[in-house]
Amino acid sequence: MKINWILSLAVLCLVALTSCNNDAAADDATASTTAQVSPTTTPTPSSTPATKPSATQTAAAPTGPTTTMDFEEMSFDFGEIDEGERVQHTYSFKNTGKEPLVISNAKGTCGCTVPQWPKDPIAPGEEGEILVEFNSKGKSGPQTKRVILTANTNPQTTNLEIKGKVNKKDQPAASNG
Repeated sequence: MKINWILSLAVLCLVALTSCNNDAAADDATASTTAQVSPTTTPTPSSTPATKPSATQTAAAPTGPTTTMDFEEMSFDFGEIDEGERVQHTYSFKNTGKEPLVISNAKGTCGCTVPQWPKDPIAPGEEGEILVEFNSKGKSGPQTKRVILTANTNPQTTNLEIKGKVNKKDQPAASNG
């Protein structure tokens, strides 16, 4: 009887943990669906339930017509900095297509690299900027980080790069006290 009780408790905990992860995935799906709405269309309710994305899926690109964007530069070398310094760089781009450009997500490949991107659609012929900040805290040596943009382009993802060298912070000398 004691074993059945422990086994039941373990199954209950497993179900509770799994349902928490599914709720987060559902929140992510809702957020990406909201970002996908084109400014020229009105969302319509669906009678079919939405499927939840798996943990390995990336943010979905906006649906609808695709466009193109051109960057002035796609890689930035910040040179040498000391560990703990922060570097910011702005990547400028232009919507060179015939449809509004919608960037649904921008994500750094490391938590130390944080992008800020325009949330509103960029009209054809208009320009926009993506600000990327690299925090070198806890880093040393050559660094190359990417920011992955997801947009209504073909292909759906575009990679920006920020790189340079981080000089290790000198450690205080140990005292022989």
